[in-house]
Amino acid sequence: MFNDMARIGNVSFSPGEQMMTTERKYRFFTADVFTNRIFGGNPLAVLPHASGLTTEQMQSIAREFNFSETVFVLPAQKASSARRLRIFTPGGELPFAGHPTIGTAFVLASTGELKVEGDETRILLEEGVGAVPVLIRSERGVPVFAQLTAPRLPEVGPAPPPPAALAEVLGIEAGEILDGRYAPEAVSCGVPFLFIPVRNRQVLRRAAVRLESWRKILASFWAPQVFVFSFDPEGAGSHLRARMFAPQLGLVEDPATGAAAVALAGYMAAREPLASGSLGWVIEQGFEMGRPSILAIEADKEAGRIAAVRVGGASVLASEGTIAVP
Repeated sequence: MFNDMARIGNVSFSPGEQMMTTERKYRFFTADVFTNRIFGGNPLAVLPHASGLTTEQMQSIAREFNFSETVFVLPAQKASSARRLRIFTPGGELPFAGHPTIGTAFVLASTGELKVEGDETRILLEEGVGAVPVLIRSERGVPVFAQLTAPRLPEVGPAPPPPAALAEVLGIEAGEILDGRYAPEAVSCGVPFLFIPVRNRQVLRRAAVRLESWRKILASFWAPQVFVFSFDPEGAGSHLRARMFAPQLGLVEDPATGAAAVALAGYMAAREPLASGSLGWVIEQGFEMGRPSILAIEADKEAGRIAAVRVGGASVLASEGTIAVP
């Protein structure tokens, strides 16, 4: 009977016996990023002391959490940086990602791992693309908002496939994709995204990546991650409504994508006539998933050129615990 003996695989253990293991326990926190309420935004797992884990173990842990990203925090390699981050999706490691950067800064500041001073604290976080500047805003010593500046300026990629092909990937009509000033374009600030503007929120709601078409048309494209948006938001303070699909990264859909948001800031700023100054937009994402997220993006222009792009938002702590790693 199971009351008298436990069986694991082909090995049986009587009640008095102990199974020898060499597992280590690592503390973790989860946070909801780009939201001011729990169960909104984009979930994130953060291991604040990840030294000793191999790349393979990190990937296994990311699959175990099965969030869009999991962050492993390591000691900084440069004295000017606060920490070094390794970021994993369930499918692989990323050189840079926005919601993990912002969420990790918030988690470290909220749990006392990073000291916040005054209303604003500025730090550098090392990632695969280099040092990422992060601003943490606090109220009465409590972190409430974090904003990153993209470590790379927006880079425009090759011309995307024609609208008919993109419509096939998304299951919509070619005429529902915008053209002219707001035609589809591939842009990267470290991770490339294909931006596809559509006619309205109703089209956006119907859009969904058809895997067979995606494999045929976009899997080998410079920017296989698909960011679909419209100028038809739901909230009075929003400018854009968006969805992001990334089959290559193991993500059916992402509720909030910071790396895409900074690239989108570059896409938008390049289309504005302002020669010098700052521009800003508010993005709604994740609403169709039941994970409403709000991302604030900014772009600085100098003499007609984009000089900086940023994304920021609120976060909330959701849980904490330990995970056993053999």
